[in-house]
Parts: sequence; C-alpha cells; structure tokens
Amino acid sequence: MLQDIFAAIPLGIFLAFLLGPVFFVLLETAAIKGFRAALCFDLGVIIADIVFLSIAYFSTNKLLTSIKDDPALFIFGGAILATYGTITYVKEKKALPKTEGVEVRKLKKSDVLGLMVKGFLLNFVNIGVLGFWLGLIIVFGPQLKMDPDRLLVFFSTVLLTYFVIDLLKILLAKKLNHKLTPKRIYLFKKAISILIIVFGAILISRGLFPSELEQLEHQMENIMPEKSK
Repeated sequence: MLQDIFAAIPLGIFLAFLLGPVFFVLLETAAIKGFRAALCFDLGVIIADIVFLSIAYFSTNKLLTSIKDDPALFIFGGAILATYGTITYVKEKKALPKTEGVEVRKLKKSDVLGLMVKGFLLNFVNIGVLGFWLGLIIVFGPQLKMDPDRLLVFFSTVLLTYFVIDLLKILLAKKLNHKLTPKRIYLFKKAISILIIVFGAILISRGLFPSELEQLEHQMENIMPEKSK
C-alpha cells in the first residue's frame, strides 16, 4: 500500500499544475473572492473528477474509448466553455469599475452551492478530463492488478495530493488580494475569460479536425527527437 501511495503523490502534483480553465478560474476565485470561495469551487472540481473516475472504473474500456474520442462531445464541451468565456467577458466589460475605491465582494452563504456547481460543471464539460482519468485507469490498473482496494488507495492519494496542492495555490493567490484594485480585477477577469474561450476553441477544433490534429501531433513528435540529437 505504501508503494501505491508514493507512486500516486507525483501524479497528484502533476495533475494540480495542469494548465486548463479550472486552474486559472481557481486562482481568480482565490485572489478575488478569498479562501472559502476558492475552496468551495475546488470541491466541485474534485467531485467532477470522482464522477469521471467512477465512469472510467465501472465502464468497459471499449465503451469509454469510443466516448473519449467522440468528436461531438469535444465540440459540445468546447462550445460550452467558449460560451461561458464569452458571456463572462461581455459581463465584465459592462462592469468596468469607474473608481479605485470599490471593495472586493465577499462570499455570501448563498454563493457556496453556486461555486461548487460552477467548479463541477467547468471541470465536467471538459471531455479531455475523462480521457485523462481513462488513461490512468488503463496505465495503472494492470500494475495494481485491478485490485479494488489498491485502486481506491492509489486514486484517493492522487486526489488528496491534488487537493492539498490546490490549497497551497489558493493561499498564495489569496495574498494577491490586497494588491488588487478594481481596475486590476477587471483586467484579471477579462484575461481569464479569454483563456477559457481559447480552451473552448481548442476542444472544438479537436472535434472538427481530429485527423488533422492527430497528424500534426505525430509531426511534432517526429520533429522533437530530431532537435534533441
């Protein structure tokens, strides 16, 4: 069991630093709304990961592979991300602060569930996350002999490590709070919105041009070894 735990920790650290919409929105939430808000958001993200892991474990590899590679799901997930980013961008543009003395809004009790749902959905619509967990099941499952107890320990450690690193990221981002003027908050949110739109566009392109992107990835793989010689 200890061997499984030590093998899972680096994977959890890697997962915590994967750049995606969740990564940036978590930092934005921590810096602007504080620790509690970011924690609620992150719990929603973790719940979505648990759902994906459950799907990966209880479904057949053949079914999951077909779902993972379905172009329609990439287009659907990408469209949701792009739409969310666009709406947020337009909303923030209309809310451009007029003065520098506006206080950052504090979290209300009624916002807790909303932040968890936001974290869940933002992670869940990214079909690439399903592919990630599926890949881990396929790679590490046989090494763990598909033993339910060992799998539970391994993936619980991955998620726990990921969560602990996220707490550290939240605490670091929260320190930026006192340096954030309304103008900087506006620019920060605007940048996050643009990043989410970009991630959505990437997912849509994976759905619209799967073969072309696969060829491009193979070409890049061939170029990289040549450069390393």
